[in-house]
Amino acid sequence: MVFEYPVQGGDFTNAGTVSSKVKKMMRQLGVDAGVIKRTIVALYEAEVNIVAHAYKGVITVQLDSDKIYIKLDDEGPGIPDINQAMQRGYSTASPEVREMGFGAGMGLPNIKANSDVLEVHSVVGKGTTVEITNNF
Repeated sequence: MVFEYPVQGGDFTNAGTVSSKVKKMMRQLGVDAGVIKRTIVALYEAEVNIVAHAYKGVITVQLDSDKIYIKLDDEGPGIPDINQAMQRGYSTASPEVREMGFGAGMGLPNIKANSDVLEVHSVVGKGTTVEITNNF
């Protein structure tokens, strides 16, 4: 099963909508609760990164019998230094985003901690692709 969801940058009202839909779907399929929790934490963090940093993006979710693969493609400023962005506490969030309670610099580290496989690719001035895989 493959599902695709558009995400609009700056739309904090709907941030987390995709994560909620995927969580419901995984529950209906009887996926282990621990796998669901890890997957949704990683997906939520990545989804909020699109909302907080990009102009827009697309989340593609592929559910197989033994794993979930999630690809998040965004159009945005990109990440100049992925290694630095992977450090806890590092953030490029705007003051407005921080005032809303986002941008604490925990996104990519939390995604990594809750993914079996994480790949991040970025081109400055074009956007970022995050790929998350969790096995069941």
